Amino acid sequence: MNTLNKMKHAMPRGLWRNIAIFFAVLGPGVITANVDNDAGGIATYSIAGASFGYEFLWAIVPTIFALVVVQEMSARMGAVTGKGLADLIRENFGAKITFYVMLALLVTNLGNTMAEFAGVAASLEIFGVSKYISVPLSALFVWLLVVKGSYKTVEKVFLVACIFYISYVISGFMAKPGWAHLVHEMVTPNIRFDSPYLYMLIGIVGTTIAPWMQFYMQSSVVEKGIGVDNYAHARWDVIIGCVMAGLVVFFIIVACGATIFPAGVKIESAADAALALKPLAGKYCSWLFAFGLFNASLFAASVLPLSTAYYVCEGLGWETGVNKSFSEAKEFYGLYTAIILIGVAVVLIPNFPLLLIMVFSQVVNGVLLPFVLIFMLMLINKKELMGEFTNGRVWNAVSWFTVAAMIVLTLLLTATML
Repeated sequence: MNTLNKMKHAMPRGLWRNIAIFFAVLGPGVITANVDNDAGGIATYSIAGASFGYEFLWAIVPTIFALVVVQEMSARMGAVTGKGLADLIRENFGAKITFYVMLALLVTNLGNTMAEFAGVAASLEIFGVSKYISVPLSALFVWLLVVKGSYKTVEKVFLVACIFYISYVISGFMAKPGWAHLVHEMVTPNIRFDSPYLYMLIGIVGTTIAPWMQFYMQSSVVEKGIGVDNYAHARWDVIIGCVMAGLVVFFIIVACGATIFPAGVKIESAADAALALKPLAGKYCSWLFAFGLFNASLFAASVLPLSTAYYVCEGLGWETGVNKSFSEAKEFYGLYTAIILIGVAVVLIPNFPLLLIMVFSQVVNGVLLPFVLIFMLMLINKKELMGEFTNGRVWNAVSWFTVAAMIVLTLLLTATML
């Protein structure tokens, strides 16, 4: 009886201990997955729903599963090695390869950051706020948050921002989709090989599994101090974050596919989608969609320049980290500041082709992704680096399939465009 009583008392203590550890490590997985639903991503999903209806819903489940696999690898490498991905690429493949990878990612993320501030401008213009007010104020906010805040403060703000993505879920229900037709489209995909379809498919995968995510995820795990001992709990952070991101993608496509697509309205951005929803699904649905765009854009405008500063400085061997002061990590904060200033300056140029940058940057993400994943797979399967934490057969199979699929899709798109 004494043994039984001890077990009864031990079980709640063990359960509460696991819950406490989970909330202690919560952050990198949820933040990384959700921030990927940024202005460019929302624009891509909105255009997919408005132009193709529910045709791309079938791609969400396999894409999110692949995202879980990829993000889990990033988190595991960070927990086991205590180093960022750019650090590991430099140490294992040399400075020259690292330089070219960092250069390609820097250019892509500059385009992505411009897209975020364009999203801020477009979302608040719906409520009558000029971009010449909203963009500079938003840039000042994100700069002060990261430069003046600690890692814990920044992470808490980012986690709160994740909650507001629920606006897209509500918008999806308010659009009153035909659920039977929706399910049919999900389970019986009509895959085509024309360039518009392939371009959009690469854009969806490229914005859901973006190259910058792997660098930010791993750097966050390292800076948060997550190690092998509490990594099992961190995996749930990754899984929950990816599922949350997948739900947002699903309901954005549903909201636009249920209303804008049947009406035959052509849209070119997420802001267009919010405006188009007003006469089709009501002003509250439209406002929720616009608010979601603002939240996502501001959130990503903080994280994308931060991720760029992480991987460039790691790749060059410079000091990194939000917990360091400006004087301790001049290059880190200097690069973060420069990316924000460039993004703001471009968005404020009259008649600048922001839509082209927003969609094109997502497609470039899809093109770059296979190269980043190849480096990750080579690193995570090195016994001398990962020890007993190398990939299993299933994880390797899914990862290599993702690489192969992205390469094939990119080649098919190039062939159809030529």
